Amino acid sequence: MTAAATEEDTSWHTVCLEAVYSRLAGDSSGLSSEDAAARRAEYGPNRLPQKEPTPAWLIFLRQFRSPLIYILVVAAIISIAVGETTDAGFIALVLVVNAIIGGTQEFQAERSSRALQQLLRTRGTVIRDGETIDIDGEDIVPGDVVLLESGDRVPADIRLTSGTNLEVDESALTGESAPVLKDPDWRGEENAPLGDRRNMAFAGTTVTRGRGRGLVVETGSETVIGRLARDVSAVEGGNPPLVVRMERFTRLVAVVVLFAAIVAALLGIFVRGFGAVEMFLFAVALAVSAIPEGLPVAMTVALGVATNRMVRVGVIVRQLVAVEGLGSCTMIATDKTGTLTENELTVRQLRLPDGTTLEVTGAGYTPDGTILQDGSQPDPDVADDIAHLAQAATLCNEGSIHRRDGEWTWSGDPTDVALLSFARKAGRDRESELVAAPQTNQIPFEPERRFAATFHTTDSETRVFTKGAPERVLEMCTWSDDGARQEVLDRATEMAKQGYRVLALAEGTFDTDITAEEVLPDPTGLTFLGFVGMVDPLRPGVKDAIASAHRAGISVSMVTGDHPETALSIARELGLASSREEVLTGADLADFTPEELAAAVERIRVFARVSPDQKLDIVTAAQQAGHFVAVTGDGVNDAPALRVANIGIAMGQEGTDVARDAAELIISDDNFATIVAGIEQGRVAYDNIRKVIYLLISTGAAEVVLVLLSLAAGLPLPLLPVQLLWLNLVTNGIQDVALAFEPKEEDVLERKPRSPTERIFNQLMIERTVVAAIVMGITGLLTFGWLLDTGWDEPAARNALLLLMVLFENVHLGNTRSETRSIFRMPPWKSPVLLVGAAGAFLIHLGALYFPPAQLVLGTAPVDIGVWVTLAGIALILVAAMELHKVSWRLRYPKHSDEE
Repeated sequence: MTAAATEEDTSWHTVCLEAVYSRLAGDSSGLSSEDAAARRAEYGPNRLPQKEPTPAWLIFLRQFRSPLIYILVVAAIISIAVGETTDAGFIALVLVVNAIIGGTQEFQAERSSRALQQLLRTRGTVIRDGETIDIDGEDIVPGDVVLLESGDRVPADIRLTSGTNLEVDESALTGESAPVLKDPDWRGEENAPLGDRRNMAFAGTTVTRGRGRGLVVETGSETVIGRLARDVSAVEGGNPPLVVRMERFTRLVAVVVLFAAIVAALLGIFVRGFGAVEMFLFAVALAVSAIPEGLPVAMTVALGVATNRMVRVGVIVRQLVAVEGLGSCTMIATDKTGTLTENELTVRQLRLPDGTTLEVTGAGYTPDGTILQDGSQPDPDVADDIAHLAQAATLCNEGSIHRRDGEWTWSGDPTDVALLSFARKAGRDRESELVAAPQTNQIPFEPERRFAATFHTTDSETRVFTKGAPERVLEMCTWSDDGARQEVLDRATEMAKQGYRVLALAEGTFDTDITAEEVLPDPTGLTFLGFVGMVDPLRPGVKDAIASAHRAGISVSMVTGDHPETALSIARELGLASSREEVLTGADLADFTPEELAAAVERIRVFARVSPDQKLDIVTAAQQAGHFVAVTGDGVNDAPALRVANIGIAMGQEGTDVARDAAELIISDDNFATIVAGIEQGRVAYDNIRKVIYLLISTGAAEVVLVLLSLAAGLPLPLLPVQLLWLNLVTNGIQDVALAFEPKEEDVLERKPRSPTERIFNQLMIERTVVAAIVMGITGLLTFGWLLDTGWDEPAARNALLLLMVLFENVHLGNTRSETRSIFRMPPWKSPVLLVGAAGAFLIHLGALYFPPAQLVLGTAPVDIGVWVTLAGIALILVAAMELHKVSWRLRYPKHSDEE
């Protein structure tokens, strides 16, 4: 709370200055130190609400919040209750290992995220005890008089009392790329948009030009940015798709396993005549073995591997499940300013008086580029005209641009910096020009004038240079007739329609010297030098990234607070939209019902002049339309939408702390193109999770089939409970983790996104699981029966069957590497981790055949070479069966195949 915490005080831009001073119990001379200290104690530090870093122990405990984990915990409790402490120990070990792996990954991600927020603390210049002093921004209180100048970050919400050419970049709040010219004498309606409140300067924005003075009216959480931060923390975040799918999958697993265990117990009791207690214990063991205990660890490893791969391409992951979520998104709603564009004005086109059009290359303020005429060096006479234009751009300017220690630095109004960058490309710099023509006076830019002018003395004359709105500057120039002036003005209109911000430049001479004290009239009789067309250029690679997203079946929509024409121009350049019909404004959206908005998001690709609340509505409507939505942004105005999206993606370099706190992913290089690389890794992660699930479920199902058929056929139990656990937790447990490291398959970005309603256990997974389970289960049953019929005793037959199941798992590992691509088209050496995992699992079981303690626990024993060869040949039946299914699937569903 601040001194402004009454209902009427929420609209500081509507009241007169006398009322502002009265409400804040302050005056224009500032506060005393005692008064400031008292207010600091009463209202607290001037900082945003800060969420405490999540402690490591809580991150560790958070790893247990999963439906699959809950099932495993129940299984462990039941195992302890019936005396199967070995089973319970195995499960507990799995849960702890999973929590350690996942917790470590998330703790590191959290630490990386916090490191991005270690920015320079805001400071402020205030008047205290009648003196101007510089203080920490946290010590600023309501009623302080604050002084602002170019380059300052506004430390609190301030009602301006005076200002000279004061312009403020409010893009972090409003999304509007152009700085706002402030006017302390302006007063507006209560519902005026933030970007139109010209007598206010808001916390978190940046002064780009001029000077100002004002009274602090809100601090900390009561500022506009603070209220947005509070709103963001109160918004319920959207569930990532993996969470939604795993919840469904877990319910399915629980029902199927429970049903299978009950059937096995009933068959054992009523068909084989086993005791009820004995079969209850076996049913529990079967249920525990059928549940994919290794899945949490393998899934966590798969997400961790993808997280590390994402870090290498510039994506910091704050929550592991967000890795796969990015790969699942069907729509990206992206901010424009600072996300798709550089947020740095750039002179891109010149129009000379005779109509000659020139291209200026390069992007941003760094003066790397050149000036071309029809793709080549300009003609000599054109080069002279460019030199005159560049001279005017350099001298009629209040910005600066310098190269220090090999790096370019700049300050001042973005328009002035853009002009200086262009002039450098033309071979002119401000320092040299001012030495040759010192400035003696100026007419500063004012909205009413719509132009600025500077006066310079040379050896022979006084010269004036002007810049400003085309129609205003052209009025001050000399023309042969009105038709000539209109023809030139039409060129400026043409440039504006192409999306350029157009400035006119002109020069003239005075017969007398101009002194700094003179009040100057508007210049007349000037010579028109040309137009400069400026744009906020696209970030490198963004256009290709959007094209890649489209090829991957992901729709991209621009959601911005910028002007609709500016947004449409950028959208055309990006290939997002081509006509005004594809643009909706915030005013249009005000009349939309939720149903109408849900329909609009399917066809509209540019949403312009929208408020933060409307961004939230757009994301919600897209979710209602069936999309998994990823939202990108860097400003405070993006934070509510980042929070409610399925996946929030914030910018790491230029993004605000509020936006980063609201997001699950952070792009460290602020490049939209990095998102596409992240989408690819997200899809790879989901592919690998499906492979792990298939391996575990199909082998677990095979064990269930084997047991149920054995009991129904009147055979002894084919495997002991401890042998089932050995298969699941040791041999299979090593291989499923190795499978999480599988590299990407070909054309992973060419596939269409998965349907948001698609289950993990879709038709393909069901078919493959059934085929694999039946082949392994029936083949294992027939082998077990054959061994018993040929005179093997039960322990020896179980030992051979256990070895066969291990060989099945080794062989099946190759089948899991692709759902539709042949095993023979994927060389094993391209997946070295999988090779090591398969070899490791095999060697561990080989050791169990010869290691006495393992023999005692597992009932294992060595087998001769003939048995090895026979069992290996039987295991290869699974490869043939799965290859036949893959061929069948490709023939039935060619569009769903990797082969298309």
